[in-house]
Amino acid sequence: MTRRHALIATGAVAAAGALGACTAGDPGGATATRTAERAARAEAALRRRSASTSATLLARYDEVLTVHPPLAARLTALRAAVAAHVAALAPPGASPASPAPSGPATPGAPTAPDAPARAGAPVAPGAGVASGAPAVPVGTVPADPGVAVAELAAAARRTADAHAAALLTAPPELARLLASVAAAAAAHAYLLTAEGTPS
Repeated sequence: MTRRHALIATGAVAAAGALGACTAGDPGGATATRTAERAARAEAALRRRSASTSATLLARYDEVLTVHPPLAARLTALRAAVAAHVAALAPPGASPASPAPSGPATPGAPTAPDAPARAGAPVAPGAGVASGAPAVPVGTVPADPGVAVAELAAAARRTADAHAAALLTAPPELARLLASVAAAAAAHAYLLTAEGTPS
């Protein structure tokens, strides 16, 4: 072996040793893995909060429908859309939505997990809302259906605002979903307001 070959071989061994030391200090890209895990946990937490926000609105639909069954024809489709938002926002692996019980709304319409029955029985405060989401007891639903719908529209606007604020810190895919859900909630608020007081 020539002197040149010996120097090349020595350099290769040194480089391999340095690479091995770097790998030993960060095996399998541990830093990147930890970063990805933190991002995944943050996204899951944001999804839970956002799903809870929509679940609160869903519970309000159920409460209004419990007190005012004649509004079912007007509110059922909007309620079903909110139930779909809850399911879409939930973190992967969360419990799927269960079918709604028969009642003022169309039987089989999607609902949030453990959503309260509406078939003639009052809804317990907090029922049908994702964990951590505040609920408005049925007793607070106005007796006047027009006022009840107006308050539901206000709740939809608050939901839209909350989702719009949340998307600012969301990763791109979730941000797009939140933007879509926020736009839908804003549209609900407009429709509930534009249709006026029911007869």
